Parts: sequence; C-alpha cells; structure tokens
Amino acid sequence: MELLIAIKQAFVLLATGDANLYEVIFLSLKVNLTAVGLAAAIGLPMGALLATTQFRGHSVLVAVINTLMGLPPVVVGLLVYMMISRSGPLGVLELLYTPTAMIIAQMILVTPIITALSRQALARMHQDYHPLFMMLGLPPRKRMMTLIKDGWVDLLTALLAGLGRAMAEVGAVMIVGGNINHFTRVMTTSITLETSRGNLATALSLGMVLLFMTLMINTLVVRN
Repeated sequence: MELLIAIKQAFVLLATGDANLYEVIFLSLKVNLTAVGLAAAIGLPMGALLATTQFRGHSVLVAVINTLMGLPPVVVGLLVYMMISRSGPLGVLELLYTPTAMIIAQMILVTPIITALSRQALARMHQDYHPLFMMLGLPPRKRMMTLIKDGWVDLLTALLAGLGRAMAEVGAVMIVGGNINHFTRVMTTSITLETSRGNLATALSLGMVLLFMTLMINTLVVRN
C-alpha cells in the first residue's frame, strides 16, 4: 500500500511540474551531456587514431584503455577530489563541490568507453577500407575523417553507451559534487538522499525519469 501511494505521489509531482524536481533533472542533463560531449571530443579522434595507425606501444595503449572502461567510480571521484581540493595541485581553481567538478569526473569515466568502442568499430571498417586508402594514397588524417564520417552510426552507439554510463553514475559525482541542494544535486544523488529520508515519492519520480531516459538510450542503441 505504501508503495502504491508513493507511485501515485510521484506521478503527481511529475505532472504538476515540481520546481525542485525539474531543477535536479535539468542539472543532470546539463552535467551528463557536457561530460559526454567533452569525452567525445577526446575519445572519437583517439579511437580513430588507434584504429588506423600502428605504432610502438599500440597494443599496450589499447589494453590500458579497455581496462579503464571498468574504472571504479569512487576511485575516480577520490582522484579528482585529491586533485581539486584546497591542498591539491588544482585547488587554486576552487572547483570542488561545483558542477564543473562533476563534469570532470564524468568525463574521465566516459572517455575510455567512447574511445574503446569507437576504436573497435572503426578498426573493423579500416580493414575493409584499407585497400582503397592505399590505392588513393590518403594520409592518416584523411583516413580518420573518412572512417568517422562513414561510421557515424557505430560512433553514435558509442556515444549513447557513454551517456548511459554517465546518467547512472552516483559515486564519483557524490564525492566531488557534494550533493548540494540547488547547486550540485543531480538525479542519482538525489534518489539516494530522498530514499534515505523516506521521501519515496520524490525518489520514485526521479527514478522513473532516469529509467525512461535509460530506456530511450538503449532503444536508440538497439535500433542503430
């Protein structure tokens, strides 16, 4: 019975446009999309480079990136915290407990995922395109651009996978963001807090939004 009441209240909160609820949702979208955008700017070119170029240490670098896909979020949060805290090397920037700190942590988590998945997809394409590239005498940069342009569907899947990872994150953003109300509180940290307070309606509202967004991401990945 309590669960049914909480679900009903959750729908009421979503339908009435609760200001605090939507503030958390919009901040989550801002942090996640920014982090994924920055990760894509690093990960896509790096993935393309690894897919098209062989160099000393290539296999080791690929192995490291694949390993970093499983980075523990709390470890990333701790490392970022140590870097940007007052006693850290970047403490002068005063980034701790800000959305920027959360974006940095998210970006570190997502970049290896986008890099590894894009490298795998583009490496398969490069095997098919390699004879044509050799015949045309294309330099590495043009090879990379061609693969990125023609492989946009697979690269979109990599981006969506990275976004899904970012949206589900709670440990790292809790450590560097502090879950400050009206400033750094996002959906995952808010769900944790509201559940501990017994505010199941608010927690369920955010949970339903998070599940819906995750469903949309997975649907796009499957369709692509």
